[in-house]
Amino acid sequence: IMKSSSKSPILEGKIRMSDTLRYPVQDLNDYIVRFFTRLGVSPTDAQTAARVILAADLRGVDSHGIIRLHSYYGSRLLNGTINPQTAIKVLRETPVTLALDGGNSLGQVVGEYAMSRCIEKARANAIGMVTVRCSNHYGIAGYYAMMALEHNLIGVSFTNSQPLVAPTYGRSRLLGTNPIAVAVPAGRHLPYVLDMATSIVPIGRIAVYEKMGQPVPMGWGLDEKGVATSDPHAIQNGGALFPLGGPAETRGYKGYGLSLLVDLFCGVLAGAAIGPEVGDPSNQIPGANVGHFFAAIDISAFRDTQEFQQEMDRYIEFLKNAPKAVGEERIYIHGEKEFEMAEVNQREGIPLLPAVVDSLREAGALVGEPFDLQPLS
Repeated sequence: IMKSSSKSPILEGKIRMSDTLRYPVQDLNDYIVRFFTRLGVSPTDAQTAARVILAADLRGVDSHGIIRLHSYYGSRLLNGTINPQTAIKVLRETPVTLALDGGNSLGQVVGEYAMSRCIEKARANAIGMVTVRCSNHYGIAGYYAMMALEHNLIGVSFTNSQPLVAPTYGRSRLLGTNPIAVAVPAGRHLPYVLDMATSIVPIGRIAVYEKMGQPVPMGWGLDEKGVATSDPHAIQNGGALFPLGGPAETRGYKGYGLSLLVDLFCGVLAGAAIGPEVGDPSNQIPGANVGHFFAAIDISAFRDTQEFQQEMDRYIEFLKNAPKAVGEERIYIHGEKEFEMAEVNQREGIPLLPAVVDSLREAGALVGEPFDLQPLS
């Protein structure tokens, strides 16, 4: 896994390991808990938030991990736009559905609670679906979909987000990166875990490139005039991300359609904010009013679970054993690279860019919880 190759799952589309310092997972977890409790979050909720945040860093989704502690969670808890106390309310409920108001609480806490309830309903009634309004950024969508795996259920998780993406033929930020996550258990093989933004990349990936002082690939974003650019600063300041697929000529309208689909479930159906209204301070509802949608499906309601997992294994083997393209040695199943990366990062420590470490020190000084952890390397 650590082979120095452009095809390495560690290096492909991720930060370069030579640019980073590695920190023990438990040390980072304990620091995040102290950071949140300093801001009025209960120890139990702080542990939940830390668990979800570090799940992103472990799996190499650094754009949704500890990098956001200062820029998103800390700043919003400090200025009162996130409620540090969990205030979840049930709005409507049936045996298989649940509509929740997140009370402007931490998205990770709301998300884990909502998916837990979704799983309960699926185990009792074959399927569960939960919507959430009045929540906040909840981290990586895949975390919640994967919660279903230990129960041999299929898990689904969507969320809308602050507008960062221009619709096809547009230049204004009107849609979120609106991720889709689906987790499906297998038998001998690792589970299928799709966790994808419906933008070309998450905005956090642009932030990582800017912190590294590197241009982003063309086709990732637009400047404020609607012109494609490789300048991460221009994309973040007045510009916008392309939807998945890029501009119209490379079929970006497909990503645009997927992004809108997520917003229909998480915004319109959930009763949360939609499109450019997500995170708009002029809204009547305080906070970002992010919406989520969760689903869990009991496989045994459709066929024998063991037979299903055997068929999953057989299908995965078809794909992995298929002829490889020139120069390629391996075909991956969705989530496979991230599982392998998590093993490395759990063992060797989570890699953080020096600029991220600096931001953690700034955040720690701001809240009175110094970031003085010692790196492993």
